[in-house]
Amino acid sequence: MRKILAMLLACGMMCGMLAGCGGNGGGSDAPATDGGNAAADAGDSGGSENMTLIMSQRDEFLSELESAAVNAAKELGVNLTTQDANSDTSRMLQYIETAKNAGEKAIIINMVDPATAQQCVESAGDMKVVFVNRYPTDPSVLNENAVYVGSDEMTSGKFQGEFLVDYFKAQGKTDIKYILLNGILGQTSTENRTLSFEKAMADGGINIELASGALAADYDRATAMDMISPLVDTVEYDCIVSNNDAMALGAIEAMKSKGLDPKAIPIVGIDASTDGREAVKSGELAMSVYQNPFGQGEGALRAALNMISGKPINEGTSFDLDETGNIVWVPFEPVTIDNVADYD
Repeated sequence: MRKILAMLLACGMMCGMLAGCGGNGGGSDAPATDGGNAAADAGDSGGSENMTLIMSQRDEFLSELESAAVNAAKELGVNLTTQDANSDTSRMLQYIETAKNAGEKAIIINMVDPATAQQCVESAGDMKVVFVNRYPTDPSVLNENAVYVGSDEMTSGKFQGEFLVDYFKAQGKTDIKYILLNGILGQTSTENRTLSFEKAMADGGINIELASGALAADYDRATAMDMISPLVDTVEYDCIVSNNDAMALGAIEAMKSKGLDPKAIPIVGIDASTDGREAVKSGELAMSVYQNPFGQGEGALRAALNMISGKPINEGTSFDLDETGNIVWVPFEPVTIDNVADYD
């Protein structure tokens, strides 16, 4: 009899313990066992999406792009983490793997090297991929799961060329020599900015000749200043053409350091950055071409959300899609003394 009572008591205690465990597991104060999954579940139930933006580096333009994406994320209820790859492709790929392992549904990538687009897509796995600002070297990677948001570089140098065609034709010149400041060699943006400039000059009836070998200053102001300094007072040239404003500003500083007036010849850039616009206002930079960091940053964030929702990637913006539906074009715009104030 005692054995039977003992067994009944033990069973009762066991049931009580099981009931207690079940109550704690379902209570609101129970600790989460997987924070990443809990966040993902919150997103599915109407909470925020978790997303990562990987920056190749941070310069003035890219920092403005990053800020625009961060502000758009706040507005749209996205938990956005930003990472700086510091021009290191291996680090960029590691950040992609980290986002994938965290269960994120989409990632935004400003590539260190546009030739690595396929590697990025492979590292992303099932995540949606939005490339921003740096166009893939091989655009065949773009599809319904990997898209691009940026500006058509074949129109950037075109605006520089059209400005200089008008400038030199007004002087009665059809043959000019120029110093060229290239960005990062091998990048699509560098190649197309230069090609579109050259084409616009030829289309406008201006014959161009390099006053020296093209300088690859990596889009960097200090590098451009160092590289162009030995040339500005030793070779003959009619203008300086730069793939971005930062390098153009380096050229301006180099001329000033040699006692030369940068207003004496036209210097043209691209980006219409804050410092670039100030130089346009002062007349030291003849013109620039506005590349919209805010449109690219917000456009990339919206594209990522639209992909998750199965919507057209440009929904919620005023920007056009290309014919494939996989590219959002944020237009370039020429900036001169006549309209520079509109960009402040």
